[in-house]
Amino acid sequence: MTQSHDSIVRGQFGPRAAAYVESAVHAGGADLEHIAARTRELAPRHALDLGAGGGHVSYHMAPHAGQVTACDLSEEMVGAVLAQAAAKGLGNVAGQVARAEALPFADGHFDFLACRFSAHHWQDFEAGLREARRVLAPGGHAIFIDVVAPEEARADMHLQAVELLRDTSHVRDYRQSEWIAALGRAGFVSEQSRCWRLRMDFPVWTARMRTPDDHVAAIRSLQRQAPAEVARHFGMEEDGSFHIDVAMIEAR
Repeated sequence: MTQSHDSIVRGQFGPRAAAYVESAVHAGGADLEHIAARTRELAPRHALDLGAGGGHVSYHMAPHAGQVTACDLSEEMVGAVLAQAAAKGLGNVAGQVARAEALPFADGHFDFLACRFSAHHWQDFEAGLREARRVLAPGGHAIFIDVVAPEEARADMHLQAVELLRDTSHVRDYRQSEWIAALGRAGFVSEQSRCWRLRMDFPVWTARMRTPDDHVAAIRSLQRQAPAEVARHFGMEEDGSFHIDVAMIEAR
């Protein structure tokens, strides 16, 4: 039986909400510290965590914002974020279940927005960026963080293939050049960006999504047959662990 993309996303992430709240990969990083520092500097009245996932952006923004709204497509994920926020004593975090492409907020409702490791799941990437721009007040600041695909075609294709096999809700890891162009079309001005690499521990990476064994085998087959240049780009290791590129783009 076929399912809508939204149903696939909910099915993938709802049952794994607690895993994402507790995930060490998602819970830490210099990018979260940067979000906290920028929130402290800007002191927004109302900040949006778009595609909140495990809520780690919300937890870092909340001490420095008047109010934070954690928005995610998964009702279970939003519930897990609110429970964790309450446990942390963050009483200014509210939740909203919604698609990134159809946000239930008025124009200019937020003066700060952060979106981390979410956009590669959106069914319509550019519509999500347009909605982000619409709900952000004029002059408001935004930070977008996501895995980015290599500019080289073979490495790009390899990344998309293993991502989809690992998680069937995956749509696309966009190239940094695609991000900059799409943000401009949505009405943002990109001000600065930075990139870094993350190591994906293969057993942990697949276990977090409960990737089926046949999909795990297919990923390992693709890795073993990858051209030498692709294997070098991703720093592939004997057990399947590899490295991905991540970009953080600040815009207004």
